[in-house]
Amino acid sequence: MKRLTSAQLISSVGDGAYYVSSALYFTLVVGLSPAQVGLGLTAGWAVGSVAGVALGQVADRRGPKGTAVLLALGTAASVTAFLFVGSVFTFVIAACVYACFQCGLGAARQALLAGLVDPAERTTFRARLQALSNAGIAIGAALGGIALALGTREAFLTVFVLDALAFVAAAVVLRKVPSVAPVPAREGEPSVAVLRDRPYALLALLNMVMLLYMPLFSLVLPLWISTRTAAPSWLVSAMLVLNTASVVLFQVRVARGVTGLRSASRYARYAGLLLFFSCLVFSFSAMGESAWAAALVLLLGAALQVVGEMAQAAGSWEIGFGLAPDGKQGQYQGLFGAGAAIARMLGPVLLTGLILVGGAAGWVVLGGLFLVAGMLTGPVVRWAERRSQRFAPEDGGAGAHAEQTVSLRVPA
Repeated sequence: MKRLTSAQLISSVGDGAYYVSSALYFTLVVGLSPAQVGLGLTAGWAVGSVAGVALGQVADRRGPKGTAVLLALGTAASVTAFLFVGSVFTFVIAACVYACFQCGLGAARQALLAGLVDPAERTTFRARLQALSNAGIAIGAALGGIALALGTREAFLTVFVLDALAFVAAAVVLRKVPSVAPVPAREGEPSVAVLRDRPYALLALLNMVMLLYMPLFSLVLPLWISTRTAAPSWLVSAMLVLNTASVVLFQVRVARGVTGLRSASRYARYAGLLLFFSCLVFSFSAMGESAWAAALVLLLGAALQVVGEMAQAAGSWEIGFGLAPDGKQGQYQGLFGAGAAIARMLGPVLLTGLILVGGAAGWVVLGGLFLVAGMLTGPVVRWAERRSQRFAPEDGGAGAHAEQTVSLRVPA
C-alpha cells in the first residue's frame, strides 16, 4: 500500500503548485479575463463530473490499475496542453479535458483502493491518503508561491511542467501497485447501474452540499475578511495553515471513530452541526471594529470548520465505499466523487453571491444547508441499506457487501 500512498503524495504536490498559480497564469500570461477563466473552469468541472462516472465504469470493466495509470498520463498531457492555450476556445477545451482526466483518475484510484484494502480498513486508509494529500498540496503550494513571487512567464511554465511530471511519476508508481481483477458486465445489466440507485444518488447529492465548504478558504473568506471585517488580510494565510495542518495531523485519528455505516451517519450529523456553528461564528466576525476580536472570532470559526470537514470526510468515505456493490466501485465512486467537481463548479458563484451579498444572513443560510444535509444523511443511508438487501438475490453483490459492512460496525 506504500506505493498507492506514494502516488497520491506525488500527484498532490503537482496539484498544489497548479492550484496556487494557475489562475494568475491564465490571466497575466495568457491574457484571459477572470470571467473567461471562470467560464472555462465551470465548463470543465461540469463535463468532468459526468465523465468521472463513465471512466469509473471503464475502471470496473478493464481493471482500475491500468485505467488509473492511463488517466494519470492523460492528466499529465492535459496539464501540458495548458502551455499552448492562446484563446478562450482552446482554454475551455483544455479545461474540459483536464477535468475529465482528473475526475476519472479519482474514480479509478478509489476503485483500486476498494479492491486492495480490506473493507474494515478503507476509511482509515483513505484518511491517511487525505492527510498525505494535504501535505503534498502544501508543499506544491509553496513551490507555486515561488512562481507567484517571481511573476515571470518562465516561472509559471515551470510550475505546469512540474505538475505534468508529478502525474507521470505517479503513473510510474501506480504501475507497481498490485492489480485488481476487472469485473465483466453481466447479461441484462444496465450499462451505468449507479444512475438507477436512487438512495446512493441522493447521498451523492447530500455529499455535494456538504462539500460546499471547499471554496471557503480559497475565495469566500479572503473576500469576506477584506470587505466585511476589521481583521488583517494576512489572517487568510493563518487560517489556511490551521486547516491544512489540522487535516495532516488529525484526520487519521478522527477517521478511527468511523467503523461502519451507523457511525458514518453519526459523523455526518456531527459534521452538519459543526459546519453550521462555524458559519454562525463567521457571521459574527463582521460585528465590531476591533481587528483582534475579529481575528479571534475568525480563527474560532476556522477551528470549528476544520473539525466538521474532517468528520464529514470520514463519514462520507465509509458511506461511499460501504454502499457501493462489489464490481461497481469505479462507477459508484465516480458519481460520489462528482460532488467535489460540482462543488468546485457551483461553489464560487453560489457562495460569493450568498455571503458577500447576503452578509450574516447568507452565512446562516449556508450553515442551514450543511445542517440539513448532515441530518438527512442517516435516514438515506438506512434507505440505501434496505434497498441493497432487497435486491441482493438479484444482483448478487450489493446486498452481500452491505451485510459485510453492517457486520463490521459497532453499536452507536
